[in-house]
Amino acid sequence: MKAFLMYRDRDFDLEHAPPANEAVLTKDLELDTLFSAMAAKDPLVLEVAKKAILTSAANDVAVIEYRQAALKDCLSNPDIVRQLYGLAVESAERQRKIWSTFREYPSGLLDTSVQRMVAFVDVLKRMRTLVDRNAAQFRSEAFTRLFTTLSTELDDDYFAVVDRHLNRLKFRAVLVSAGLGKGLRGVDYVLRRPLRDPGNWFTRAYRAVFEQGPASYSLYLAPRDEAGAQAMGELRDRGLGLAADALAKSAEHIGSFFRMLQTELAFYIGCLNLHERLLELGAPFTFPSATEPGAPRFSCKDLYEVCLALTASKRPVGNDINADGKSLIVVTGANQGGKTTFLRSFGLAQLMTQSGMFAPAASLQLNIVDGVFTHFKHEEDATMRSGKFDEELSRMNDIVNIVTPQALILFNESFAATNEREGSEIARQILSALLERPHKVVFISHQYDFAHGFYDKHLDSALFLRADRQEDGRRTFKLVEGEPLGTSFGEDVYHNIFSNGEMAEATETPAAETPKLRA
Repeated sequence: MKAFLMYRDRDFDLEHAPPANEAVLTKDLELDTLFSAMAAKDPLVLEVAKKAILTSAANDVAVIEYRQAALKDCLSNPDIVRQLYGLAVESAERQRKIWSTFREYPSGLLDTSVQRMVAFVDVLKRMRTLVDRNAAQFRSEAFTRLFTTLSTELDDDYFAVVDRHLNRLKFRAVLVSAGLGKGLRGVDYVLRRPLRDPGNWFTRAYRAVFEQGPASYSLYLAPRDEAGAQAMGELRDRGLGLAADALAKSAEHIGSFFRMLQTELAFYIGCLNLHERLLELGAPFTFPSATEPGAPRFSCKDLYEVCLALTASKRPVGNDINADGKSLIVVTGANQGGKTTFLRSFGLAQLMTQSGMFAPAASLQLNIVDGVFTHFKHEEDATMRSGKFDEELSRMNDIVNIVTPQALILFNESFAATNEREGSEIARQILSALLERPHKVVFISHQYDFAHGFYDKHLDSALFLRADRQEDGRRTFKLVEGEPLGTSFGEDVYHNIFSNGEMAEATETPAAETPKLRA
């Protein structure tokens, strides 16, 4: 049996190598906040969520839609899915409690395998009952196929046969046939069924007194005959060998099914945990429309930064953007206006969509990419062996060495550690080179020469956004289309912080934005 809850034709691979930029991507997009909310302290859910999201660039539209349909079933039937996951977890816990005794001997292997199978069968029976009662409530291909498999392959006849075999394998006595080979050595050992059911102790006592059995011969060992006991044990193990090996393989097969079922359900449990948190915050979510790589597509309504929502425990301000057909988005404008927050919301929405999850927006349409890369402004590091600008260039070189052909690349105030003229020229050359290939680029910048230089080209493939600022200097934390301005309104930040000569608390400033005192 196979679960196939995340792919139509294969298991989810927990050993899949993460992208080379895993650490940087996790830090820049603050993915640990998202992973923690999904895991809800379940280590397996945490591991699966990380792997599913970080490797999501390998998914095509068919995989995304397959998972979205399964997730919709989960959101409609959360209690049933959690019960199913609980049974898979229980199966694993019961297996860990079974002490493997003398598994190097067939008799020990058989005893352990019988215990494992008894535990598996008990869980399978309850799982089949749960499925039979609730299968009609599920519509997705993933769950419908799984439930059909469980109902057809685990029918009453199957359980009756399994129970009968397991009872027989709990040997009180082992009946083995053998032949004589060269040198009068035993050959062709075969485990035989008992001639008749031995019954309970009363039946066995009655037969011993009143029934005449077939002629037989008995061998009695002296209490201290260790060599004889060893020889009899070896004879017994030869007869049990094939049965023990077959039962062990059957137990391992069922065990692998439960492990994969638990692993793949863990992804959907993580989505349910996140969904519950968003409902508590009153934050919207949607199942995005994803298209294949090619023509750039990105349009959204009320797109917000989900990690900021989880950290602040309230719904952030969202953005409405229409960037269909745009391979370049340049964002400028007021400091602390929500630019970095938007950049993270874009990257998180891309990863969540390609994972097959819902997205943090009222609506979202985008094309898939084969990689997500980030180049964010980092704080000063006292351990750096070179200057901050050299460190920025080094990280850019790392991206260039691993960037995929149709990637999403997010720049956050890159190359600002040098003077504006030099930084603008470097940014212009790098961006021009990237846009020669079918990449999507979002670039946040305070460098007027750079931003306005691209604006003056009047590119049909470029969209220019600006952090909104009201006349009195207040931030709306929304982005609007507009020409880059020659100021980032650093004076607003200065007066907000140092008004009346005292420190003032900027309560509405997103944590993702860092003040820049530049007029």
